[in-house]
Amino acid sequence: MIHMSSLTRRNRTQRAGTGPDRPRAVARALALAALLSMPALACGADSGRGEEAERAPVSSPTATDGSGPGGTSAEARIDQVNETMRNTPFSGIGTTTAFDEGLQQIRWNPEQGLHIKLTGISGDDMYCKDGVTYTSAGLLALSLESKGVRITVPARLDDVYVTTESEQGCDSYFAVPSGVFAPDKDKEIEGVPAQAVVASSGAASDVYYLSEKDPARLLRMESVRNGRRSGTTYVDFGKATTVTLPDTDRVMTMEEFRAEVDAG
Repeated sequence: MIHMSSLTRRNRTQRAGTGPDRPRAVARALALAALLSMPALACGADSGRGEEAERAPVSSPTATDGSGPGGTSAEARIDQVNETMRNTPFSGIGTTTAFDEGLQQIRWNPEQGLHIKLTGISGDDMYCKDGVTYTSAGLLALSLESKGVRITVPARLDDVYVTTESEQGCDSYFAVPSGVFAPDKDKEIEGVPAQAVVASSGAASDVYYLSEKDPARLLRMESVRNGRRSGTTYVDFGKATTVTLPDTDRVMTMEEFRAEVDAG
């Protein structure tokens, strides 16, 4: 197995094929990338609220839809947490199921947007503002490679960010989906009592640790995706950091990026 920490920019320049079939292969790869839009980064990225509402909860010995402390239902508490997180600056750090190794650093500023940076892998990053995600070309290539698809990113596109639009807000990257309380998993996170909420879909299994007392916050998320485990802890609530989107001359649409990759 290749360790992701050994990946460098040379990995991004490995071709998806040569000859007349290459443009079609690249088009298919980038169409996949547009659909992926880095779904496994952060904690809610692969699960919008609408989709999550249809999830079958994780089976837990004491999982319950009932009330938590103070008589609050799981759904009510989740809504409170999501409202607080949506409107509160915070930071986070942890691993991601998108890749085997490395850390992701998260910064959220409600006024300026979201920034997620990978460290220990490549240093690539992504942003989100007003429902538009800006993914660095390198991170896009790494995401595709993790799915078994390799594309050539020309050197001239090394510092480019590729945009994808979504009907969901940027808070979908950290929103807690529908789930049920699992009292058997309750624990303290950094000394703060937390209630566990569990949710699952297919091979995905998540545990969200919500603050037991107000203000309602997401303290930690632990995830399993196809056998990969990750965990992210959220900190520095209320401490705003500056999130600056890439300059417009370094931004292109997925269609423009595909054309540039096709051109070689």
